[in-house]
Amino acid sequence: MKKIFLTTLLFILTFTINAQTIFGKWNSRNDKGVVDSVLEIYKKEGKAYGKVVKIMNPDRKDARCVDCEGEFKNKPILGLDILSGLKKDDDEWSGGTIIDPRNGKTYKCYIKLVKPNKLKLRGYIGVSLFGKTAYWERAK
Repeated sequence: MKKIFLTTLLFILTFTINAQTIFGKWNSRNDKGVVDSVLEIYKKEGKAYGKVVKIMNPDRKDARCVDCEGEFKNKPILGLDILSGLKKDDDEWSGGTIIDPRNGKTYKCYIKLVKPNKLKLRGYIGVSLFGKTAYWERAK
């Protein structure tokens, strides 16, 4: 009985801890509120990165970042690291950048888990006061 209780408790704690992380797959919505892509946030060398792992619109699956500059110019959006270099700072990850593949622009950004399955992403130029906030939901 004691083993069953401990095993169950360990399972619940593991699930809760995993649900309270920025890492994993997230749904990104367009301006109309429709999920248009799935992004995977992962950790590399202590920093957070995010890449496009699924594009919902079949006509855009082969889309390229034509307006991007430098190393991202004309790269396929599917598989593109659009989030990069975010460092943990208390309850948020900041100091990184995000590329908007629709217009090729790069913004400073930070992300923060506001609920176990809801992520706040703020992209901005200069100071975070001048920017845009998006909320991503954990993909199932």
